[in-house]
Amino acid sequence: MARINSRQVEAFRAMMLTGSVTEAAKLIAVTQPAVSRLLRDFQALLKMELFERRGTGLVPTAAATALYTEVERSFVGLERIAAAAEEIRGRRTGTLRIAALPALSNGYLPRLAGHFLKERPNLNLAFFGVISPIVVDWVLNNQCDLGFAEVPIAHSGLPSLRLPPPARVAVLPTGHRLAARQVLEPRDFEGETFISLSAGSTGRHLVDQAFNRDDVRRVLRVETTLSEIMCGMVSSGLGVAICDPFTAQEFSTRGVVVRRFVPRIDFEFAAVFPPQRSPSPVALDLVEAVRQALLEINDAPPG
Repeated sequence: MARINSRQVEAFRAMMLTGSVTEAAKLIAVTQPAVSRLLRDFQALLKMELFERRGTGLVPTAAATALYTEVERSFVGLERIAAAAEEIRGRRTGTLRIAALPALSNGYLPRLAGHFLKERPNLNLAFFGVISPIVVDWVLNNQCDLGFAEVPIAHSGLPSLRLPPPARVAVLPTGHRLAARQVLEPRDFEGETFISLSAGSTGRHLVDQAFNRDDVRRVLRVETTLSEIMCGMVSSGLGVAICDPFTAQEFSTRGVVVRRFVPRIDFEFAAVFPPQRSPSPVALDLVEAVRQALLEINDAPPG
């Protein structure tokens, strides 16, 4: 295979990040024809179709999505080097690099981390919102100083600390017949259109288990890996769901009603640390701040 050109990789990454040739060209400061040529040469070099034309735009293939995971990992490493040089030049105390699963990174953890940084003016933060397997991978490979991932953790050798698990909640469209109740049970969902986590996930197994125990039949219309998609579907009025409390709260003013669900289904996650070194004191401080915040909200009513 001929040698891969770094500009081809940059064009591919820019296209994946922006979703359009026009915006990709702006991102890497070249012309649109140049981006098109780089992408065409990159596909020919790899002997792989990375984008399909849909209407007037290009849509990434499954192969492109899989390749992007590897490309992004490399770019995170390069950006870390650049950030380290900037810290040295600016004589800053350092940067804490965090990766967190989407349920935490879509609002809750950034707010908490913002308050944390206000008390530490010389600390910088690099924050990545990625799915749990990538969180584990980046921490394992020392690309992040701290990660927050759903348990069970796939890599048994990774140092981890379980955090107080909040309860999953029921999410309903505004005006739904069940919204009048403060506490919901599986039998309340008989015959309801249901938006579910993808098969094989821990959350899907736990939720299905609760409904199966009571022999409740739901109409499963949508499966998704992301709780944001789940809540977005609920807000459209399509159906109902059982969701992590963090994402549910983010959607509580966006057409979604949040209610307590019994039996309690915990949303379990852990802080994970690189195995090659001891956790930094500032990483441990942030984990403790998260732990204390979870203890305070764990028994608070949803909504």
